[in-house]
Amino acid sequence: MEFLQEWGYIGLFLGSFMAATIIPFSSDALLVAMLAVGGNPVGCLLTATTGNWLGGLSSYLLGYIGKWEWLEKWFKITQDKLERQQARIARYGAWLAFFAWLPLVGDVFAIALGFYRIKPIKCAIFMLIGKFLRFLFWTILFFYTKQWFGWAI
Repeated sequence: MEFLQEWGYIGLFLGSFMAATIIPFSSDALLVAMLAVGGNPVGCLLTATTGNWLGGLSSYLLGYIGKWEWLEKWFKITQDKLERQQARIARYGAWLAFFAWLPLVGDVFAIALGFYRIKPIKCAIFMLIGKFLRFLFWTILFFYTKQWFGWAI
């Protein structure tokens, strides 16, 4: 908890950013811990959302700059398999960005959306909404459980 008190909102932002990349990290736990040490709920919600959203956009950008040849060479994925995957991604389009907050698959969605060049503005908006709702859920849950169990923090 000392880390959170020292780094505060900057630490929450950086942790949330990293958690939205391919680095395995829990921004949810970081948000709840920040709330537990007395962080402002609105400040924590906006900081975690912004950091996680920008981290998700960096994953989208990573996919966007990717090349088919790289996947074929380094991961031995055939052109046919990439085209089948592209058809599945295109079927749902930017709506998949709403689910970029999901553990494990969320990062894959963000990278794939960028790789297949699915509408960047729509992806950014849906990603922001999904990530905001995720952190809003945790913020509300924290305060309801605190009230239900009578936590004195």
